[in-house]
Amino acid sequence: MAELERLRLAAVEADRIERPRFRAQDAALLADGLHYETRIAGRGELATRECDPHDFYNALVWLRHPRLKRALNARQVADIASVGPKRRTRGQCALTHFDEAGAIVWLAEPALLPSWDAHDWSALFGAQRAQWGCSIAVTVFGHALVEHVWNGHDLPVAKALAVRVSSRGFASLNIEAGVMIARWPAAEERIAAAIAAGELLADPQELRPLPLAGIPDWHAANTQPTFLREAPCFRPLRAGRRYPPPYECGDGF
Repeated sequence: MAELERLRLAAVEADRIERPRFRAQDAALLADGLHYETRIAGRGELATRECDPHDFYNALVWLRHPRLKRALNARQVADIASVGPKRRTRGQCALTHFDEAGAIVWLAEPALLPSWDAHDWSALFGAQRAQWGCSIAVTVFGHALVEHVWNGHDLPVAKALAVRVSSRGFASLNIEAGVMIARWPAAEERIAAAIAAGELLADPQELRPLPLAGIPDWHAANTQPTFLREAPCFRPLRAGRRYPPPYECGDGF
């Protein structure tokens, strides 16, 4: 807890964006009787189980993506106030899916969408492989997704939010390890505002599966056509499933 608090204070000093204080989840903390999300919003305290990797990765996401996490929390608290703590809205399900297993896929080339829409993994990760890092990149966001990989699972599937950006904005990014964008604060601020307003993540059906094992350099076997056809993470499109268009990030991105 002391190290996380040190990192939180340093992050706030660097970008002037508040994060909730990290507090050990013990009997004394839970005695307030507050819902987990309500405690974050009302008291600025994030209940964190010590020596727990799930909560540790959640803390790291709060440090790196505070605006997105704040938007998710604000929507959760609003829905809890509306329907109570024992019911869940479609929006809450979408928010939780993204919070736990989410990724943002930044698209500068809309021609890649038909392959993804159709779950044509051989095209998206095979024939269009050269586009990864040039006109499509990923920010991994979900803390459970990170924990899943940390636990040794090499075929994770993210619940992805597709975001359309300009070629110029994409070219300005510092893309790590070929296809990964650690953070894009200005664009994330735009996305966070859309989430807070209910324009995004109103329903789980907005999120698309993205098998991370297909991304170049993620899995040693992903250059083999049989892997993209047969590995269990590359599931076919379910009959009747349709995806909404990407979120348009707007001018400057």
